[in-house]
Parts: sequence; C-alpha cells; structure tokens
Amino acid sequence: MKSKKITIFSILLVVAFLMAACAPEAVEEAAPVADDGYTLGLSLSTLSNPFFVTLKDGAEAAASTAGVTLVVVDSQDDATTEATNMEDLIQQGVDAILINPTDADAIAPSIEKANAAGIPVFTIDRGASGGEVVSHIASDNVAGGAMAAKFLCEAVSGEGNVVELEGIAGTSAARDRGQGFNDYMASDCAGVTIVAKQTANFNRAEGLTVFENILQAEAEVNGVFAHNDEMILGALEAAQAAGREGIVFVGFDAVDDAVAAVEAGTLAATVAQQPSEMGRLGVEKALGFLSGESVDAYVPVDLALVTP
Repeated sequence: MKSKKITIFSILLVVAFLMAACAPEAVEEAAPVADDGYTLGLSLSTLSNPFFVTLKDGAEAAASTAGVTLVVVDSQDDATTEATNMEDLIQQGVDAILINPTDADAIAPSIEKANAAGIPVFTIDRGASGGEVVSHIASDNVAGGAMAAKFLCEAVSGEGNVVELEGIAGTSAARDRGQGFNDYMASDCAGVTIVAKQTANFNRAEGLTVFENILQAEAEVNGVFAHNDEMILGALEAAQAAGREGIVFVGFDAVDDAVAAVEAGTLAATVAQQPSEMGRLGVEKALGFLSGESVDAYVPVDLALVTP
C-alpha cells in the first residue's frame, strides 16, 4: 500500500512538472514591450503660460506612449532657477535633456555642464547661444514675426501708428519674432510708424500695464503686435478699459484664450504654433538619438495665421 502511494505521488509530480513546462508565461506576455529604461529631463521656462503647459502635455503623452520617464521642472522665468534645475537634472543622471531656455545666453553654461556629463541636449521653441545642442525643435519665429507684420500692415491699410510689445529680453523667441516683424515693416510697410516698442515679458498683467501707459502717451494707435498672446490679451483688456476702439490687435502662439478672442472678433489674428507637437517631437527626437538614429540639427514645426 505504501509503495502504491509513492508511485501515485511520483506520477503526480511528473504531471505537474510537464504542465508547468508547457504552460504559457502569462506575466511576461502581458507586459508591454520593454524600453531601455530611459529618463528624460524637460526644463521649461515657465508653467504659468498656457503655451508651455500644452508643450509639457505633448511631451508627457509622447513619453507615456514610449514607456519612458519624463522629469519636468519649472524655471519660473528665472535664469538662476533654471540653472539650478539643470544642475539637478544632471545630478539625477538623466539620459537626455529637453530645454526651453529662459535666456539664450544664461543657459549656455548649464548646457556645457550637461555636455561635460555626456548628456545630450535638445532645445525646444527657444534656442541657446552656447553649448552643444543636438537639435533645435521650433517654429521659424522670424517667419512668424513677418507673417504677423504682413497681416497687420494690410489691416491698417499700410499706414498709421503701430505698437510692438516685446517678450523677455534675451530669449530667442523675442529676438526672432521682433526681427521678422521689424524687417517686414521696414521693407514692405513704410507707411507705418512704430511709435512704441516696450517689453512686457511675455506676461498678460504686464501687457495690460505697459499698454495702459502707452495709450496715455499716444493719442493715436492703429495697431498692436505682441510677441505672444498673453501680452496681446493684456493690451486688449487695457484698450477696452480705456474705451479706445478701432485698434487692430495681433498676437502670437494661438493659445485657447487668444483663439476665443479671434472668434469673438476682439483679436484680429494670432500666429499659431503647435506647442503639443513641439513637446512630442522633442521626446521622439531625443529617444531616436539615444537609440543611435541620426537627428537633424533643426526640426521645423509649421506655423499658420489664425483669423476670423
């Protein structure tokens, strides 16, 4: 009887072994395709601006799809904070850094530190004036400034007084948009005079205050171009509060509030960028480079003019 029990036990062991060997590895098959465990850093100039929130969302969606980690830091429009954030990302040993610089010159030493640590750097929307950058993913801001100038020139029939609200001094976006706008006005819209040119630091509240002061100083203003929508929306509010009508307002970025203002007929136009696409492309180009792919030094993102 004892021998029979041992025989049955042995058979059961063999059957169990065979079943285990033939059974599918359910856990491994259910797991997603393995990634290389990459961690990317995304340093943004500010998350107070809806444009950069949308850029972040696009990058996060791309990182989630690729199954990689994305560490996002906010520089709050401060070059010192940005340098600290970059140092933190380098210390964390991220595999690549995507940077939207607060200041083109100030960011250069941080990029050089990343270079020294062997971390590839990609700039998004705004460029850097130093350090080694693998690729710059952005719209052609010079062309965008010229696009805004052409629209504004035609809207004021090629004559009158125009105001330019500038972005943060030192940013490539402010420099390039201003260049495109002013070059077009000088060469193709000689009948227009730029009566005021002041910075409002890409900020809506500052755009309101700065334009309030300009309206007090200038009896006649026919048009306004701002380097981003936040400033133009502030300027629009200032004009409405002052009861100044007949001014043509043109912005840049096509954030939701600006598009709504265009649809309402209060904002004449805004130059549309694609911040979500910039974020997506930034992540994808970084991962491609890390995987050994060739990446273009400049990756353009299309522009379009949003009008009623």
